[in-house]
Amino acid sequence: MHNDRDVTEQRLARVLDERIRPAVHARSVPLDVAVWNVAGEPVPVVQGLAAPYRPTRVGEWWGPAWSTSWFKVSGTIPADWAGERVEAVLDLGFATHSAGFSAEGLVYRPDGTAVKALNPRNTWLPVSEQAEGGEEFVAFVEAAANPVVMHTAPGELTFGPTSVGGRAPWLGDPAADPGAPLYRLRRLDLAVFDREIHELVQDLEVLAQLMPELSPDSPRRWQILRAVERALDAVDLQDISGSATTARAALAPVLASPAHASAHRVSAVGHAHIDTAWLWPLRETVRKVARTVSNVTHLMDEHPEFRFVMSQAQQLAWLKEHRPEVYARAQEKARTGQFLPTGSLWVEPDTNISGGEALVRQFVHGKRFFLEEFGVETEEMWLPDTFGYNAALPQLMKLAGVKWFLTQKMSWNTTNKFPHHTFWWEGIDGTRIFSHFPPVDSYNGELSGAEVAHSVRNFQDKAGATHSLIPFGYGDGGGGPTREMLARADRLRNLEGSARVEMEGPADFFRRAHDEYEANGGAPVWTGELYLEFHRGTLTSQLATKQGNRRSEHLLREAELWAATAAVRHGHPYPYDVLDRLWKTVLLHQFHDILPGTSIAWVHREAEETYAAVARELEELIGAAQGALAGEPEGLVVFNSAPHARGGVAAFGAAPRTETVDPPVTPVPDGDGFVLDNGQVRVVVDARGLVTSAYDHTAAREALAPGTVGNLLQLHQDFPNQWDAWDVDVFYRNTVRDLTTAESVTATADGIRVVRVFGASRIEQTLTLPAGSRALVIDTLVDWHEREKFLKAAFPLDVRAAHSTAEIPFGHVERPTHTNTSWDAAKFETCAHRFVHVGEPDWGAALVNDSSYGHDVTRDIRPDGGTTTTVRLSLLRAARFPDPDQDQGTHRLGYALVIGADVTDARREGYRFNLPERAVPGTATVAPLVSVDHEGVIMEAVKLADDRSGDVVVRLYESRGSRAAATLTTGFPLASALVTDLLERPLDDPSSHQLRDDGVWLALRPFQILTLRLRPASGG
Repeated sequence: MHNDRDVTEQRLARVLDERIRPAVHARSVPLDVAVWNVAGEPVPVVQGLAAPYRPTRVGEWWGPAWSTSWFKVSGTIPADWAGERVEAVLDLGFATHSAGFSAEGLVYRPDGTAVKALNPRNTWLPVSEQAEGGEEFVAFVEAAANPVVMHTAPGELTFGPTSVGGRAPWLGDPAADPGAPLYRLRRLDLAVFDREIHELVQDLEVLAQLMPELSPDSPRRWQILRAVERALDAVDLQDISGSATTARAALAPVLASPAHASAHRVSAVGHAHIDTAWLWPLRETVRKVARTVSNVTHLMDEHPEFRFVMSQAQQLAWLKEHRPEVYARAQEKARTGQFLPTGSLWVEPDTNISGGEALVRQFVHGKRFFLEEFGVETEEMWLPDTFGYNAALPQLMKLAGVKWFLTQKMSWNTTNKFPHHTFWWEGIDGTRIFSHFPPVDSYNGELSGAEVAHSVRNFQDKAGATHSLIPFGYGDGGGGPTREMLARADRLRNLEGSARVEMEGPADFFRRAHDEYEANGGAPVWTGELYLEFHRGTLTSQLATKQGNRRSEHLLREAELWAATAAVRHGHPYPYDVLDRLWKTVLLHQFHDILPGTSIAWVHREAEETYAAVARELEELIGAAQGALAGEPEGLVVFNSAPHARGGVAAFGAAPRTETVDPPVTPVPDGDGFVLDNGQVRVVVDARGLVTSAYDHTAAREALAPGTVGNLLQLHQDFPNQWDAWDVDVFYRNTVRDLTTAESVTATADGIRVVRVFGASRIEQTLTLPAGSRALVIDTLVDWHEREKFLKAAFPLDVRAAHSTAEIPFGHVERPTHTNTSWDAAKFETCAHRFVHVGEPDWGAALVNDSSYGHDVTRDIRPDGGTTTTVRLSLLRAARFPDPDQDQGTHRLGYALVIGADVTDARREGYRFNLPERAVPGTATVAPLVSVDHEGVIMEAVKLADDRSGDVVVRLYESRGSRAAATLTTGFPLASALVTDLLERPLDDPSSHQLRDDGVWLALRPFQILTLRLRPASGG
């Protein structure tokens, strides 16, 4: 037989696209249309419904960027449509390549209740299931003119300020000129929905997508091809409606052929990844959530088997506040088991940069919302799109009652393919969480034949498992599943040549996958962080946003500590509601496109304003609590919020100030430059403002490698291949400019002041060496106006370090300094929180910071045989997409070189650097509310219990990676002590603590996190 496969497949594509699919709504009449345009912020629905509309028509332009247009559409159902299903087809001028990146609309009935949304892949609206001739139809559409900032065509992405005619990135700035209208009304009709043609379309699409995934040598492929050929022969192109049933009959035998018994099984769960902010502001996400939820709950009415997950409590909280009738529908469908709250978190946060206690509160507020609003104890951590995952997360998940973890972002690795799709993830403390990476490599699946086939081919764990999961539905900008996707799922449930597809929730999948692995000897294990070999620039982009988060996290810590102390000691009112609101605000801004610095300018400018407002409120709370504790305002009392004593003040305590005098700045004898020497460390700064010596008096050892200089600012060209604000590519290292020229180097009362001017930018640094400290502190003021540049600060150390040690939430990780393997080489830019340490067994040094996260550590062998280990801190970037003015302007940041330090020293200095002492008028000595007698046991949070019982909650962890026996002492009479989960609910864990006369005895394993609920004795 001659091979006519290509001819038939080409024929199918044209007939389907040009004739059959358009015939679904072929019988139509135009609607009457009127419009009311709204500039600026969206208006309430009641105002939109009552607005003064003017007539408009198909073909008219609407919508300057970020504006809203309200459309009133009305018409009469023709008499001869009686008994038919009638829909409205409302095409606002959509681009067709993606949902959520273009114009979007939410349709309302005249009474103001939402019906469903409109987007480029979802243009239909139900009007009547069985129409009555002459029936009147009226609806209102709140249409958002969201500009297309990045996506331009199917499969094509654009990056940089020249995209979309040079306008796109600037459309992300609310101050930019919105320009001309972006969209043109394309079709606004009443139409008969021909269900038989619609079903024929679905039959043909599923088979058309399945065929290319089968081998040309497969009999099944040819059987499908011949059935398709017979169906196309049966289609009368002049009477598609009349011939659709015959065509479907020709396809029925191949659609009825069952899948093989050994076929891979796919759990398909509806999903709509909605970025809480990204190429749109927060205000637009509020509306995106309403659109998506209205869509999926509408689909659930007709498809009782449909299951949909929604993972971010914040988004449902918005829905409850702004669209209560849509929220009620979500709750209704949750009761039927179709709408599945999942994910356990307030938002889907960045988990590299967010602090440990903030991640705890993500779980606390997320899980509590789902419990209180839906009665659901969520068991999954759902983070499909976050840019890497710290190694403390398994323990945090377990302590929050989470059993399962899902992401797919690791499929974006650019160097190494992750070796598993279903496995146990083991954290730094030994906790393991059963995890799954959907092998479809997408969280925005369409259940296409190509996606299902890719899931099967790509699945890494075929030897031990037969199940995987596909999250399907349009996402990023929301939209969710469509009825076409549900039709595919139905046909793929049991179809020869395909995996078996079953719609079910993630918990059902995880239980089945877990049980299957257990029956086959157990799942493989991955230990340590899940480092994403991509998007490394997110550790540095948008410094002001990262500084706002870091400062907010530490201010919240202080506010809770001092408010709890003042409440227990003096009955000072504890600000439960304010702290709850401020925590949720900070958690919101930890979303994985805000905190990483990858959103449009609008988002980051709003974030900076919000962080400033949060700081003002927290400073007031701290001031009020400390004022209540400090006593009569006659002297000065120093409050120490750090978890270690300093300057004679206990951790979490306060005492009258003890004056210290920092060492004077002296000139270099017989040379240019200056010396700082406090008896522990001597630092020499030359006439160029560079550190030429950092000498440890105690160890009689020089920290800097011979012939090198410290605090060397280095400027790199920074133009990655794609994803500008997200990525730093390794070739950036090929081009470097050392900033060695100083405009001035002078001695001041504070230290040594160095000013450098380069390009269009200026840097002013003040180097100080406080009395009694081993830390050279470098305060940096930058007026930054570079473009596509990367600024780093380098410290070449005379240390042979096999690994670096970097702080992560509730502990640290060690990373090799060599590049033996491709996995090691790929970690050329890594995350650390407050410190990075390198050292030999008996000596080391650390770099601590107050707002930076990106670091790199390299190792070189010198001609003298010694080893230089260079630690560099990433300070600033200047990407041009999606915010063309990223990081432009003035910034102040701090970092310090800690000389002669082990990891414990580094951690202590990191806390001190981020939690400076506070001097408050007063005379009192404030004993700590709680204290612990082991330097390696860190108290991370001290607060009052969320249930307002008055119990004191302490969260602590073992920080060294070793076992610790410690005693926690309370500054109040103690009635009882319980170990709790993160939500402050009792845990059965008697081995970790005992209540004794002198306090609470603790036995901690390496990196263990423990939450204690301490009940004060009555009258105490």
